[in-house]
Amino acid sequence: MREIEPSLLDDIFGAPALQWANKWSEETERKFSDPVLKERIRASLDADDRIPYVRRRGNHLYNFWRDAEHPRGVWRRTTLESYCGGETTWEVLVDVDKLAALDGEDWVWKGATLLPVSWDRALVHLSRGGADAVEIREFDVKNGRFFDGGFVIPEAKTSVSWVDRDTLLVATDDGELTDSGYPMRISRWTRNQKTPIFSGERSDVAVSAHFEHTPGYERTVIVRALDFYNAKLWVDGIELDLPTDCEAVPHGAHLFIQPRTACFGVGAGALAVIELQAFLDGSREFTVLESNATVEHFTFTQNYVVVTCLVDVATRISRFALGTWEREELAVPENAAANVVAVSPLDGDETWIAASSFTTPPTLLRDGEVIKQSPAHFDTVGLETRQHWATSADGTRIPYFITGDFSLGKRPTLVGGYGGFEVSLTPGFSNARGMAWLEKGRFFVQPNLRGGGEFGPEWHTQVVKTNRHKVWEDHRAVLEDIVARGYAAPEQIGIRGGSNGGLLTSGALTQYPECFGAAVIQVPLTDMLRYHTLSAGASWMAEYGDPDNPEERAAIESWSPLHNISRERKYPPALVTTSTRDDRVHPAHARTFALALHEAGQSVDYFENTAGGHAGAADNEQVARVEAMIFAWLKHHIT
Repeated sequence: MREIEPSLLDDIFGAPALQWANKWSEETERKFSDPVLKERIRASLDADDRIPYVRRRGNHLYNFWRDAEHPRGVWRRTTLESYCGGETTWEVLVDVDKLAALDGEDWVWKGATLLPVSWDRALVHLSRGGADAVEIREFDVKNGRFFDGGFVIPEAKTSVSWVDRDTLLVATDDGELTDSGYPMRISRWTRNQKTPIFSGERSDVAVSAHFEHTPGYERTVIVRALDFYNAKLWVDGIELDLPTDCEAVPHGAHLFIQPRTACFGVGAGALAVIELQAFLDGSREFTVLESNATVEHFTFTQNYVVVTCLVDVATRISRFALGTWEREELAVPENAAANVVAVSPLDGDETWIAASSFTTPPTLLRDGEVIKQSPAHFDTVGLETRQHWATSADGTRIPYFITGDFSLGKRPTLVGGYGGFEVSLTPGFSNARGMAWLEKGRFFVQPNLRGGGEFGPEWHTQVVKTNRHKVWEDHRAVLEDIVARGYAAPEQIGIRGGSNGGLLTSGALTQYPECFGAAVIQVPLTDMLRYHTLSAGASWMAEYGDPDNPEERAAIESWSPLHNISRERKYPPALVTTSTRDDRVHPAHARTFALALHEAGQSVDYFENTAGGHAGAADNEQVARVEAMIFAWLKHHIT
């Protein structure tokens, strides 16, 4: 029943591969369905009491919204007065369900880029099935329709920016792509002409361009990404003399930098600024804005730079007045993780911040004032969160959060994790997790493994390439610490991760299966000896190493999940999931890993969603369907 030639699984849409995947997926879903939980999750995802997050553009606030009536969603807008008043009145601009039916396409919304400063037209991004590749169409915002004869960019992994109402900067598939499958050239598009203006190399990850519309500083900015962490930057054709591992953002009169390694007297991970013209004239006298916390993100209002930082994985948000650099701390709710969800540099200084925790649903603040709050759709009584620190094999202390009812003794425990690409995991609310797991008296653990960005660049660089094994040492240390503190026995622990987190959990399965009782492995990387040849894999060699380099290949081979499956060791049950439409992490990673586990006599279930892209699900129905199945599977194996 499971037999298939493994090479056939590389053909994403090939009939043998799809038949194999669909048959196994149907079986898995039959075994582990939970219709009641599915409908409850779906209801929470569709609920009217969710916060409709918005972005200001001119006089309107824009929002994308999915619910039971609009499963694919609507792009809509309102005014500030309506939004902050009683019941909000929305003007629907694009109904994706109607558009999909009209076009006969499986459209998934991927955003819209409005034209500054008029905001009267937009570039609408549409994906087939949730893939990263998008088709882009010009939309008449004022009249609520697509332009006949307007700009159309065919399906590709495109980046695009407005210059003016008749001109675009476009990086798209022009017949030649980088080895990572992204654009290699940038062109200036007018209504009648396409003019190449920049070209990278096939070995690059990608090139992109954007046009800055700050009044008095209108200019073209080009980025050539050499790898995931190194890039070169041009401003109006002038290459900036910066280390390639230094993130640099020109804005208005200034140049902001955040180096990964110290430069110009600015420490690694710090945020600093200089006048751009002074830098071009040879000055390197930077003003350091933030150096005592981990800078997660910075963005701009009309008169401020707003900076989000982490201190021991707790959020702090500050803003600095442009030019004077006077600092002001912004109010965020206590004991909550917060992030800036919207600013509009051309429309004033308002700042929209969302805050939540593992047990507190989201709150939306505008300039410190609470505008909207979402209720919890599960019982949070008795739930609390603690932070602990485990000690990894090399002595490094690894923090983790554990949430649950601590009065109940040892409990089934679900452990998440990621550990890569400088991605920081902060406390966040999930109704699905609360309904399916927390309110049932179970624990949830979120570890902050090295490879993330929680403690600055070094926290990440300690575990790249030949040191990748340390991520699993950190993960194992957390699992063992959970047991040592008496929260759960090993067989009561389930682990779950997606994408790079799927690499984490599949690697844990083959390296230390005795430390847990079940593994959920979602949209994973597993075939690490050829990952750089599959989909966007070549773009990640700065993270994992180059399989064609003998030293790095030897290190990869020692932990590559697919190549370390054993017939002799007993593994706990595994659930492997992916999406046929995932054009970032090739579904062959999941397919071949599940097949190899089966052939090795290990307990494995498999599910492949036909849509959803790298997210694994394309709408609320699919999210509810997949989440309910995963939690039903976990409850079957973890007691």
